[in-house]
Amino acid sequence: MTSEQDRSTAGSEPVVISIDAMGGDQGPSAVIAGIAQSAQKNPDIRFILHGDVAELKRLASKRGVARHLEGRCTFRQADDVVTMADKPSQVMRHGRSTSMWSALDSVRDGEATVAVSCGNTGALMALSMVRLRKLPGVNRPAIAVLWPSRNPHGFNIMLDVGADIRADAEDLLQYALMGASYARNGLALDRPRVGLLNVGTEEHKGRAELKAAHDLMAAGAGGANYEFVGFVEGGDIPGDRADVIVTDGFTGNIALKTGEGTASLIGALLREAFAYSFLSRIASLLALTSLKRLQKRIDPRRVNGGVFLGLNGTVVKSHGAADATGISAAVKLAYRLAESGFSDRLAARVASAAELAHDAPKAADPATGKDGTHS
Repeated sequence: MTSEQDRSTAGSEPVVISIDAMGGDQGPSAVIAGIAQSAQKNPDIRFILHGDVAELKRLASKRGVARHLEGRCTFRQADDVVTMADKPSQVMRHGRSTSMWSALDSVRDGEATVAVSCGNTGALMALSMVRLRKLPGVNRPAIAVLWPSRNPHGFNIMLDVGADIRADAEDLLQYALMGASYARNGLALDRPRVGLLNVGTEEHKGRAELKAAHDLMAAGAGGANYEFVGFVEGGDIPGDRADVIVTDGFTGNIALKTGEGTASLIGALLREAFAYSFLSRIASLLALTSLKRLQKRIDPRRVNGGVFLGLNGTVVKSHGAADATGISAAVKLAYRLAESGFSDRLAARVASAAELAHDAPKAADPATGKDGTHS
């Protein structure tokens, strides 16, 4: 697959985004409403919608969205849908007629720059690897997410959050370069600060592969134009010490789900506290403006969209329960990455990661303590 579409967006050419319109818990109505919100704000965006064409055309012609989508959508028939219960292996064998498969093929064939789906994450990653293929030199792709933080730009990037539960030192180096590239193109940071998640910030702590990754990332920082801040801890994920947090998919997914659960708990406890008495309800009214500002700041719908990194094409995974606001946020992220030529830039960073890893000493064997080089 080429990335000519990436290069064309620097001028006046519209950005074309491929949409799996049938995936997600809320169905195609939420998808159509979400892309209409994006189309209203951005005249340079076009869509290829995959799914039940009759249903999609009916939804796109409804009052309130038709004026934003007219002449800006191409429709592709897909008879089947990947459900949340479908196993990735089943989808890979029997999913050719699904909207998810069709959406990825539009990116593979160069018709669109980015694919967006609210569907089954495991199936989407498996299909993306089959239809788009991994970039040369990438062993394990990663999923990167935006995390609300105390940084001036409002977010940190964390990867991997579940594409693969394993990661060795070279994988973590690739994650660092891919995450830094994402930060430059998605958050407009010229020189992102990269941290490696560990159980402590001291250099002697952590598993052998983390120590090896620490040395690789430190050695590669200058040539790859990022600042390596060393080991970071869980408290730094929403902090301002780093812009990019690198970890394996097992740890990252647990951190992500823990963060989501904690945010939900805090929201419930706040509602309970403000409803406790007549005075507390008055206090909630007095604090209404501040509470709305806080809600907007941490609203997961507004940072919706995990990016699959390490593939020959960009894929944005929207939350399965996303509403129109969440889908619009995912499309906005997809547009920003497409407009910046992200695919080409990421491929260049991955190639440099392979060179760094090849030139560096082999990681020490945890059992023997010896490195992999010959004396």
